[in-house]
Amino acid sequence: MSVPPNGRSPVLPVGRAVTVDVAASSANLGPGFDAFGLALDWRDEMTLTVADESSFDLTGVGADTVPRNDDHLVVRAARTTLAALGAEVPGLALRAHNTIPHGSGLGSSAAAIVAGAAAAWGLARPGEDPDPEWLLQQTFAYEGHGDNLAASIRGGAVLAWNGEGPRSAALEVHPEVAAVAYTTELSVATKSARGALPGTVPHGDATMNLGRAALLVHALARRPDLLLDATHDVLHQPYRAEMMPDSWNLVQELRTRGLAAFISGAGPTVVALGERDALVDAPEAAGFTRHALEIAGEARVVSA
Repeated sequence: MSVPPNGRSPVLPVGRAVTVDVAASSANLGPGFDAFGLALDWRDEMTLTVADESSFDLTGVGADTVPRNDDHLVVRAARTTLAALGAEVPGLALRAHNTIPHGSGLGSSAAAIVAGAAAAWGLARPGEDPDPEWLLQQTFAYEGHGDNLAASIRGGAVLAWNGEGPRSAALEVHPEVAAVAYTTELSVATKSARGALPGTVPHGDATMNLGRAALLVHALARRPDLLLDATHDVLHQPYRAEMMPDSWNLVQELRTRGLAAFISGAGPTVVALGERDALVDAPEAAGFTRHALEIAGEARVVSA
């Protein structure tokens, strides 16, 4: 949709609505700090409707703590994206039921941002599939973590990097690969988790992680039996261990059992990857809730 010749943006009709569902995501996957992301089939669904004035019908996780005004992350992202698409609305009515836990390392903020941007695309360009790279460019200013954003946008596994702006590429995932997530009531702020990282790391550690990250691409696509080696990391998880000792201990325990476990994003959620049949034996863990998950597909936008 282009801006009309007179320079005025079209006002979308009241009542036009879209429903979006977006997947949670796990970032880093062990050695791929700020580079690898994986969409998990734990989805939030929301409906955004053009209205005379904004309104909010929010239920589920965090419903009592998020803003009920235009500062809500979904609405902020939607309004910014609508402006970029050359469209205006008098107001937006948001109806959402959230299930992805906040501050858990499962990309809840990225999912909300992607949902708002994808919904805006659906409102402004009904019937057209969102362009994933355009959505990544649009949402990056909000989140600044292309790994989570790209995973929620594209689905599956992704590689994210910065060139002339954020970029991403889809990675192949073996059809037998699935995940188990272990969540806890603890929450960790991403900013605090990043603050625990050193300014420099030993050359040998960087070299080791580089090799494991390369192996991870192969293991995800062709050799799930190599995921334990491929998810080994020394660049970020050990430095954060004191912030989430129970999660770090669980990672060690699962890895000694042969499961490819790691801290999901900034934590404290722990994720283990592997072949679906092998993950059946992933144990319960005291203080954590175990979730068996499939690898998720892309963000979905449906006219309501």
